[in-house]
Amino acid sequence: MSQSEGVGEEALDARFRALVDENQDAAIRTAQRLLGGDPAAEDVAQEAFLRAYRGLPRFRGEASLRTWFFRILIREVQRHRRWQSVRRVWATDSLAEQELPAKKDGIGDPALRSRIVLALEGLPRRQREVFVLVHLEQFTVKEAGELLGVSLGTAKVHLHRGLKALRKELADLVADSSSDHRPDVGEGRETLGESNEKGEDG
Repeated sequence: MSQSEGVGEEALDARFRALVDENQDAAIRTAQRLLGGDPAAEDVAQEAFLRAYRGLPRFRGEASLRTWFFRILIREVQRHRRWQSVRRVWATDSLAEQELPAKKDGIGDPALRSRIVLALEGLPRRQREVFVLVHLEQFTVKEAGELLGVSLGTAKVHLHRGLKALRKELADLVADSSSDHRPDVGEGRETLGESNEKGEDG
């Protein structure tokens, strides 16, 4: 029996409005990060909300509403990627010539922002997905694995490899941070990742 079964239409609408209010910015941000410079990221997020609205009466409550919605969002991102692959077969313009839009990520220096965005986009898809969910959207490693349909151990491996690749790509930024005695973003995320992993193991 679904958790929403027997709930009135007004109550379902109120629950959906709360879901949108609490997660809209995070959903768009996550879609942008997972799809790189694709301007369709916002449309993908909105489609995920539409699918969530349609599926809300069948929500079983086996996970939090936020986790349930992010599963829908991840599937929508993957669906969009598959459609992109088909379109690329017929594309005549070089993807390398397409300009990435500016990201509203709070990084003021455009050159620095570009470095970080390109480093993240350079990760293999699964590593990027786990990294974004854990370190940018604050899911635990276990939750990220569940969202992506992989085991906890596999999620940990992807996260570790993604962090290692980002550190290598952004090594000069890490060195600059250390010399200024500021907390190193890479190290902080590694610590966060390790603490999440230990928590899940325990």
